[in-house]
Amino acid sequence: MNHRHTIGLRFFVFVLAALAGGLLNVALADAPRVLPAGALPNDKRLGPLKDLDGYFPWSPSKTPEEWAKRGERVKRQLLVANGLWPMPAKAPLNAVVHGKVERDNYTVERVYFESYPGHFVSGSLYRPKGKSGKLPAVLCPHGHWPNGRFADMGDEPTRKAISEGAERFMVGGRYPLQARCVQLARMGCVVFHYDMMGNADSQQLSRDLVHGFAKQRPEMDTPEKWGFYGAQAELRQQSVMGVQTYNSIRALDWITSLPDVDPTRIGVTGASGGGTQTFILCAIDPRPTVAFPAVMVSTAMQGGCTCENCSHLRVGTGNIEICALIAPRPLGMTGADDWTKEIMTKGLPDLKLHYNMMGVPDFVMAKALTHFPHNYNFVSREVMYQWFNKHLKLGLPDPVVEEDYKPLSIAEMTVWDDKHPKPPAGDEYERSLCRLLAVESDKQMAALKPTDAASARKFREVVGGGIDVLVGRGLPLAGAVTFEQVRQRELGNHQELAGLVSYKAQGEELPVVVLQPKKWNRQVVIWIHEDGKNGLYSSDGSPSAEVRRLLDAGTAVVGADLFEQGEFLADGKPRTVARRVDNPREFAGYTYGYNSTVFAQRAQDILSLVSYWRNRPENKAEKVQLVALEGAGPWAAAALAQAGSAVDRAAIDTAGFRFAKLKSLGDMNFLPGAVKYGDVPGMLAVAAPVELWLAGEGAQAPELVQAAYKAAGAAAKLHTMEVPGDKKAEKAVAWLLK
Repeated sequence: MNHRHTIGLRFFVFVLAALAGGLLNVALADAPRVLPAGALPNDKRLGPLKDLDGYFPWSPSKTPEEWAKRGERVKRQLLVANGLWPMPAKAPLNAVVHGKVERDNYTVERVYFESYPGHFVSGSLYRPKGKSGKLPAVLCPHGHWPNGRFADMGDEPTRKAISEGAERFMVGGRYPLQARCVQLARMGCVVFHYDMMGNADSQQLSRDLVHGFAKQRPEMDTPEKWGFYGAQAELRQQSVMGVQTYNSIRALDWITSLPDVDPTRIGVTGASGGGTQTFILCAIDPRPTVAFPAVMVSTAMQGGCTCENCSHLRVGTGNIEICALIAPRPLGMTGADDWTKEIMTKGLPDLKLHYNMMGVPDFVMAKALTHFPHNYNFVSREVMYQWFNKHLKLGLPDPVVEEDYKPLSIAEMTVWDDKHPKPPAGDEYERSLCRLLAVESDKQMAALKPTDAASARKFREVVGGGIDVLVGRGLPLAGAVTFEQVRQRELGNHQELAGLVSYKAQGEELPVVVLQPKKWNRQVVIWIHEDGKNGLYSSDGSPSAEVRRLLDAGTAVVGADLFEQGEFLADGKPRTVARRVDNPREFAGYTYGYNSTVFAQRAQDILSLVSYWRNRPENKAEKVQLVALEGAGPWAAAALAQAGSAVDRAAIDTAGFRFAKLKSLGDMNFLPGAVKYGDVPGMLAVAAPVELWLAGEGAQAPELVQAAYKAAGAAAKLHTMEVPGDKKAEKAVAWLLK
């Protein structure tokens, strides 16, 4: 049966089938179903996963206040995704500038500095001659041109480009990345053209690794020593995109520190993958004053390279909204005959509305040059020159026209020589960098351990803010989640109500059973179990002894099939490996950069249940409690970190689960970033001061959890028990009823 049928039709068919076969009582005794046999919930998550080639429209906020709230969330999402929440402690750059090359009206110097200790950013620094005072500066990240900063397009392709009007001069067409730097320097700007990792002088991480990774490497994914792309790196939110983005931030740190640079006039421009770096940097850092990402911004393909993707990056958002974070600073763009060809009708109109709302309607612009393929050619560069001339206040007469120049040879550009030897590279270096990132992050997290009310607030802001992104959303607003009853039956002193909890704005639907005493005390226990709502029942189909105790005490008990449980399973068999997008490259960011994990979706489902019973329009529950046993404890811990005071009390058995022990990206409990933010103890610590019964952790709660409850003045609300596995449900219920 098509799962899009209405609830009424599904129920009608269910009843007919049951009556015809005389199976109603048998089916209910076995495992209460809400939907007819074979039918699936009307839940959009059962559809295809979203990938980088999807459609990413954006509807702008109606007011600046609304955008301030939404914009903060998106910016934090970008920072978390890139492993930069909180921002790493900035070590000395130790910049080296050498090998000046003189040209007619500009100079070029070779530069390298350390973004992280021992990890180098390399590039070329262009300076205009004959200028004094503080000058504007431009950062130039490049895209996926062969050999990056050293790119040479060759004579034949350049002649063709000139004949087609894409280029003006042989030199500019053959060395287009140098061309924009030279012209910007001639316009009076200090220009830093820096290497994307795996290109030109940046070879500590190879091009094959950074841009061509395809197959998991078991030898590079162990708990002791790991590299990028494996489970250990993902669990710590480590990615090549995150390192490249931090390189861009440090490039901005360095160029704004130069004595001849005006830090209030900073431009950033790049095309393709350099366009991605342009808008990501300008979205998360307020210092750039004008941006020009060329041939990259669109509602279509979001960035195909591993260096343009990381887990959590575009879940619920896309490049148009990311660019909206640049407002009210000027944003210019170009389109071409590629995925950006519809920018004038899809994306730009919404950005115009957004900039108009922000009070600067003329500060956003795009020009579609769809008679050219993907490029940053002479025609596109000239659009950028006019934009920067205006918004960097260069004061040059329009139009600014690019002129011919003498190119730099590789020998004149390379930063490494006998006096400046190449730094370490290869697998061991990759492992050492990942270890450095982990050690530094762990230090930051340890420093956040709450000790008093003020530090507890900071802990919730940082760690809670990170977990908020990992889970993907918080508690749904009152009224957003509804319940529609499908059937009801009387069972002695209680009723069994079967129905569907729907979060219509998200297209989600959960099969739910509510066991409600006829003399209800207005308390609800949401019972989360690895078997879904079947976890409420014994093998004979009656409520389990523990559930029966709650019912006898007047408490209603709710069981639900969370995503990928129970009635979500077409064949009834639990999935053992999480789905991933149809991309042959084994990179988590291609899936989890656009879709929430199964773990996160289950935590979201728990939040939907909490929201409904907390905000129920009639017969509102006065107390909402949470029980999560039998493998469900970690999902509830994540939900509890988001639910806050919407849950009155929670009984959680973690069973000693730790994300750090996971070995596979396909594990159903996999959650990128979870280890970075303290693993399961981090989630439980954020939940303080909610009253908590905790099992599965031994006789004492983890130190971080104890510290958080003490700092919140709620040490007495943390109850830790060492309980045998077969007694956990019994002890949890006894605590709830105490």
